[in-house]
Amino acid sequence: MKLLKLILLLFVIIILSACQKSMTTTDKIRFPAVAGQFYPANPELLNLKLEEYLTTANPQKQNGKIKAIMVPHAGYDFSGPVAAYAYKLLTNQEIDNVIIICNSHTSYFGGIAIDDNDVWQTPLGTVELNHDLATRLVNYSDLIYYDKKVHITEHSLEVQIPFLQKVIKNKFKIVPILFGNVTHKSYITLAKALAENIGDNDLIVISTDMSHYPSYKDAQQIDTKTLKIIREANIPKLEEYIENILSQNIPGEQTLLCGIDGVKTAIELHHLLNWDEIKILKYANSGDSVIGDKKQVVGYGAIAFIQKEQSQNRQILTNEQKNILRNIAKQTVETYILEGKIPEFDIRDERLNWHEGAFVTLKKHGKLRGCIGQIVPQNKPLWKVVRDMAIEAATQDPRFQPVSREELNDLEYEISVLSEPKKINDWKKIQLGKHGVIVRRGFNSGVFLPQVAEETGWNLEEFLSHLCSGKAGLEPECYKDPQTELFIFTAQIF
Repeated sequence: MKLLKLILLLFVIIILSACQKSMTTTDKIRFPAVAGQFYPANPELLNLKLEEYLTTANPQKQNGKIKAIMVPHAGYDFSGPVAAYAYKLLTNQEIDNVIIICNSHTSYFGGIAIDDNDVWQTPLGTVELNHDLATRLVNYSDLIYYDKKVHITEHSLEVQIPFLQKVIKNKFKIVPILFGNVTHKSYITLAKALAENIGDNDLIVISTDMSHYPSYKDAQQIDTKTLKIIREANIPKLEEYIENILSQNIPGEQTLLCGIDGVKTAIELHHLLNWDEIKILKYANSGDSVIGDKKQVVGYGAIAFIQKEQSQNRQILTNEQKNILRNIAKQTVETYILEGKIPEFDIRDERLNWHEGAFVTLKKHGKLRGCIGQIVPQNKPLWKVVRDMAIEAATQDPRFQPVSREELNDLEYEISVLSEPKKINDWKKIQLGKHGVIVRRGFNSGVFLPQVAEETGWNLEEFLSHLCSGKAGLEPECYKDPQTELFIFTAQIF
């Protein structure tokens, strides 16, 4: 009898333990909110749908690695065939993490909210969240924070998961991100945070539909132009175009991109990480569906952001390489100011021994404290350029007194590794935020780094006028003079 009681007691303990464990696990699962509405809840039917879309899609093969895609998020019957054009390109690509981004459709909040559940569940199974990567993003800025509540009923990120589960063959993790409703320029913060933290095998998924509720013909015309501007990677032009279209009161048109901040984040990353191409893969709208109404439609576009393999292998610095250069700059300044010595480093990394130009920028409490660089490396490896320019920025910038030892703990270090300058004949080809610019006429010359445009808020004419007059000592409109030489370059900034 005692033995029977003991067995029963153990059984009860096991049951209670299992229930407790189940409750704890459940608290960390984000369950499907729109399965059975936006896509099939039945696993077999969902799998058949995805197979159909991916088999039918026929995107042009791309030369390079897909770094980001823009895809729609409406019900699969409407937008699935378009999304498949982007997802099919990922079929043979190894992907470690997928960062999925959109503006919130269901919650009102400020900033950028990342979900902090452990897994997201779909009818095809579960996908883990990468808490390590998410935490690094959260720690980057106060604008970015954890909030799983705003993700509970949101569909725009959820509908991407089954496609990812279908096309990615290896195990991957996700980071779900929603922009809130008060987001002025916060896409720049997220882009910088991602640029410093994503790996080479990570993918950005921008979830957005296009025109909302104009006629079929109006949507085609408006969305075609929107896609072309995105391909140009011109954020100011995109913002101006959207504002202009909405001001025309086109019947039914409410918004051109419901995931606009995600789109701008991808464009910003395109500039920051020097991706090579943006390709339009497919466009359609809900009126193209057999159950669609052409009187009021929603537009769907698929876009790929691509980095060519040869460019990727030869140019982009890894996070580890960036950290080495940052440490070289910091250690050099501190050693030189405290001891008057230039430290030596044993740098065997082949990439860091390439001959490239670089600028080192010092900031104190967010304000400029010194900035000097070398555009042409002059037969010197990159790590030595960074070391030497760090000393120059700390001691030789004519705008500032040399850095004192009391200031060392307050300094922030920013490094810009430059591409080879290329001469252009038309100043209108310069893209603000992407291109650094050199003006030169005779013995006069001046240079602005790409980030100057963002930091000042100047338009292109103001940017070039300040460069001509403030840096080169020439007349403000020197850039329009055929005798003035213009060179552009890009920069990896970290």
